[in-house]
Amino acid sequence: MLATAPTRAMTDLAVAKNIAKLEKRIRIASQNCGRDARQVTLLAVAKTKPAAAVREAAAAGVIDIGENYLQESLDKMAELSDLPLRWHFIGPLQSNKTRAVAEHFDWVHSVDRLKIARRLSEQRPQELPPLNLCLQVNISNEESKAGVGLDELPALAAEVARLPQLRLRGLMAIPAPSDDPAEQRAAFAALRHALEGLQASIDGLDTLSMGMSRDLEAAIAEGATMVRVGTDIFGPR
Repeated sequence: MLATAPTRAMTDLAVAKNIAKLEKRIRIASQNCGRDARQVTLLAVAKTKPAAAVREAAAAGVIDIGENYLQESLDKMAELSDLPLRWHFIGPLQSNKTRAVAEHFDWVHSVDRLKIARRLSEQRPQELPPLNLCLQVNISNEESKAGVGLDELPALAAEVARLPQLRLRGLMAIPAPSDDPAEQRAAFAALRHALEGLQASIDGLDTLSMGMSRDLEAAIAEGATMVRVGTDIFGPR
């Protein structure tokens, strides 16, 4: 007998179950380090996934949606305009994409150059609230990854914080992969220390966007306020 495609109800159930499992992990990780789980936002990374999958996540209570690909995300926004979602751009950001990002997103997590930040500020519509922004830090000094270095971070943050249509909220990083919890925590601790250093001179910094499926416990232990999870919610790409 040929296998039948999963029904909509089965798909809904799978996404809801996955989100429930992740929320339990976040609760336990928060309890283990004396934090309130409500301080940690689950950001559902939906790149390559259809709008229907995002709708299922929203039905399960997740309204913060991360996207890497601009045109794909704009199509989903149009299809899901009836939902009160918060859209986060987390992918590489080139100059030719800044206008659309500034006009449609609530957050950007991947800014590492002043030129890009200035364009976002200039292109953010005046009728919209300031665009929430995290600076991406290359916390493990990997040549293959984007991100500002820790030595250049204070100067960039000071400039970005002065831009009128942006609200600098904090830092984002994707450390080098590791299965060693101590190494995971060391990288996340470095990002936390960097944020604490900036907080002495810049008001309103309250966000550490760090931690994914494999290392969210270590990230939460070091102060993550937002964890970015894709496969463990929506399945393999």
